[in-house]
Amino acid sequence: MTPTASHFSPGLDGVVAARTAISDVDGHGGHLVVRGFAVEDVAPKVTFEEMVFLLWHDALPENGARDRFREDLVDHRQVEDHTLHLLKEAAARAVHPMDALRMTCASLVSRDTGPHKASAVAAAGQDALRLVAVFPVLVAAYHRLLHGLETVAPRSDLSQAANFLYMLRGEEAPESFVRALDTYWNTVADHGLNASTFTARVIVSTDSDVISAVTGAVGALKGRLHGGAPGPALNLVFEVGTADRAETVLREKLGRGERLMGFGHRVYRTRDPRADVLGTAAQRLFDEQGDREIYELARAVEACALDLLREHTPSRVLQTNVEFYTALVLHGLGFPASLFTPVFAAARVAGWTAHCLEQIAANRLFRPESMYVGARNRTWRPAGQRAVSEQRR
Repeated sequence: MTPTASHFSPGLDGVVAARTAISDVDGHGGHLVVRGFAVEDVAPKVTFEEMVFLLWHDALPENGARDRFREDLVDHRQVEDHTLHLLKEAAARAVHPMDALRMTCASLVSRDTGPHKASAVAAAGQDALRLVAVFPVLVAAYHRLLHGLETVAPRSDLSQAANFLYMLRGEEAPESFVRALDTYWNTVADHGLNASTFTARVIVSTDSDVISAVTGAVGALKGRLHGGAPGPALNLVFEVGTADRAETVLREKLGRGERLMGFGHRVYRTRDPRADVLGTAAQRLFDEQGDREIYELARAVEACALDLLREHTPSRVLQTNVEFYTALVLHGLGFPASLFTPVFAAARVAGWTAHCLEQIAANRLFRPESMYVGARNRTWRPAGQRAVSEQRR
C-alpha cells in the first residue's frame, strides 16, 4: 500500500509498533506499571537484581532463584583484556563517557552461535546476562581511568549497586547509598517503547544479536533529547543558588522563552510517577546524610517552578519529571553530572535486554513505510548540459 498523508505521523506519535507485557506508561493518568506492579510499589522495595529478574521472567524470584540469579550476574562481571585496553585508550583521549560505553559495549563478544532458534534464544539470554552484569563495571572503570585512577576489581560478595559504588570509590558505600541507587535503577529500568528501547527492538528484529541491539540503544540514549537531561535539571537548582532568588531567576528564564529543565514530559500530561518515587528516595538519602541544604533548595525551586508554570502556561500541565529528582539523588550519591547518563544506562540495559528477549520470542522484522516528498519526472542530461538548479539539488 502506498502511504498517504493520513498515514504520516512525525516521530511515530500515536503509532503502536509493538505489543509488550513488560511495562505500561499511562501518560494521561500519570501511572507506570512494570510487569503488573505500580512502580511506586515495587521500586523502593526490591534489589536491582530482583527488578531485572522481574523484567525478564515476569515474576519476582523466590529466595533460591534470587541467589542463583545474583550469582549468575557476578559470574559475568569480569572485563576481557581487549575491552579494558579499549577503556584505557579512550580515557587517554578523554573520550565522552557515553562514547566510551558505546565503544566498549560493541567490543563484547556475542554468544550467538548460529541460525537455529533454540541456540539463538539461549545466546540472547547469555548476552543479556553479560550486558546487565558488565555495564556498571564499564562505567565505574572508565570514570576512574578518566580521572587518572587505577581501576578497582569487582567483588563477588557485593550486589550490583553495592559493587558499582565500591568500584567507583575503592571502598564500600553505606547501606543508605546502596538503597538509594537500587531505588533509582529500579525506577528507570524500563519505560515503554522509548527511543533507545525501540532502537534495540528494531535491531534485534533483524535477527541480529542482543549486544548489537544494546550498542545501538546506547547510541540513542546519548542524544540530548533522550538521556541527557538530568545534568541541566541540577544546573537549574545551582543557578538559583538560594531559595529567595527562585522566583526572580525562574521568571526571567520563562520570560526569555527558556525551558525549565526537570519539568514537563513528552508522554506524561500530569506528574511523572517516577518523580514521586525518587523524591521520597532523595528525602531519605539526604536525611541520613545529615546535609539537607541542597535538598531543601531543590524543593523550593520545584515549588516555585510549578507555580510559575501554572501561571505562564495555564493551558498546559507541566509537572515535575523524573530528571529533576534523578539529578538530586545522583548528586546526593556524590556522582558528577558526567556520570548521570552512563549510570542511567546501567539501569536501562535491564529494560533493553527484556525487550530484546520479548522481541525474539515473537519476532517480526520492523519495516515501516516512508512517504516520498521529493521531485519526480526529472530527465538525465550530460554534465555539461545540467542546469545550476539541478546541480544544487
